[in-house]
Amino acid sequence: MILINLLPHREEKRKRRETAFYVGLGMSLVAGALVAGVIYLLLEQMTSSQVERNNFLKSEITKLDEQIKDIATLRAEIDALRARQRAVEDLQSDRNTPVHLLNELAKFTPEGIYLQGIRQTGKSVIVNGQAATNERVSEMLRNLGHTDWLDNPELVEIKLAANNSRDARRLFDFSMKVAIKAATPEAVAGAASAPGGVKPAPANKN
Repeated sequence: MILINLLPHREEKRKRRETAFYVGLGMSLVAGALVAGVIYLLLEQMTSSQVERNNFLKSEITKLDEQIKDIATLRAEIDALRARQRAVEDLQSDRNTPVHLLNELAKFTPEGIYLQGIRQTGKSVIVNGQAATNERVSEMLRNLGHTDWLDNPELVEIKLAANNSRDARRLFDFSMKVAIKAATPEAVAGAASAPGGVKPAPANKN
């Protein structure tokens, strides 16, 4: 016997497929929403952690900036103290300069030379005097070139004296320039070791 289905089976199948499609679509939307929510929460957590790290770094950078400012202030204070120390040392050295200058001139001025004037400008000294001969002036220049406190002796001028009232011999007016050395430990030790802070003068050559 042949059975014939007169019900609309095709429409029922279509409806079932549509229902299954919409159910699947809804589940996909729900799954996608869950995944998006999880990703959003992860991103929020990562962003929050990064913000905390950034804030921590900012606070540490602020502390380092303050420390750097303190170090710069300390360096400025140290430089100022060193400048004051150098100024005091220079004053201490300059205070003894006239004494050393006169001692050196007294030690290394040969016989036959008469000093008439000494003028100091900074580290340069002009010495004026009279000499019995030109050779005495040359000898004095050589002597001053080997002292502990004086350096670079130079003859500025030498000429026959206009008024020769000291004796019947001819005299020569001369002017020489000499530089004052910076105080060295060797020079200070040598000056301090001699009696009265003055080393004995070398024998003059006549």
